[in-house]
Amino acid sequence: MASSSAAEAVPQTESGVLKGHEGAVLAVRFNKDGAYCLTCGRDRTLRLWNPHRGLAIKTYTGHGRDVRDVAVSSDNSKLASCGGDRHIFYWDVQTGRIIRRFPGHDSEINDVEFNSECNVLVSGGYDCFVKVWDCRSFNMTPIQVIEGFRDSVTSIVVTQSEIVCGSVDGTIHTFDIRMGKVVTDHLDQAVTSVSLSNDGYCVLAGCLDSKLRLLDRRTGELLNEYSGHQNKIMLNLDGSDPLNVRWGHQFKF
Repeated sequence: MASSSAAEAVPQTESGVLKGHEGAVLAVRFNKDGAYCLTCGRDRTLRLWNPHRGLAIKTYTGHGRDVRDVAVSSDNSKLASCGGDRHIFYWDVQTGRIIRRFPGHDSEINDVEFNSECNVLVSGGYDCFVKVWDCRSFNMTPIQVIEGFRDSVTSIVVTQSEIVCGSVDGTIHTFDIRMGKVVTDHLDQAVTSVSLSNDGYCVLAGCLDSKLRLLDRRTGELLNEYSGHQNKIMLNLDGSDPLNVRWGHQFKF
């Protein structure tokens, strides 16, 4: 029988560095199979990379201010981005064409996510609203507006039946879109990022006090706190991959 010491150690050094942005990198997203990644930042651009070969493939321009988040559809054909110019851009990956530009928030937008079918976008921003957009329609108004936050919405996770949102007001709101119910967890610290475990039973929150907090979604119980970071935390909990934290002019992985 193999001992626990035989388990693969978590990597301690980066396996590659992607350089190209002319300012801080604000978000990094891998596509579904992990073959490509997208970055965006203060230089107002999005960039598509082959991280395994260290190659820059394409640059997307159009935003008027910093680009704070990017999402990629499950079939790799579409992108969505948002940022300081208060717009959500819906892109064709191959051509770089802007298919839609949704002008719906009254302030900077922090996060954008596709639903599982990739025909709807969900965004959250400094105006304390979460808004839902139909990618198939030419209507530039949201199909749903979610309220209830007392400060900026910083992070969103979309599942088949729920929208989970973290906010600077120190809460995580879970909206059941089928039942029309909302559950609120109070962390008493500004939430900068949220991610769900694979089984959906736990939520991991990165907070402005440089700590990670793991909560049981069924009971709201705080299961653990993790400390060690010295800056605000942007996190990604995906499969068996180790936690990714980013902030700077280049992306390390």
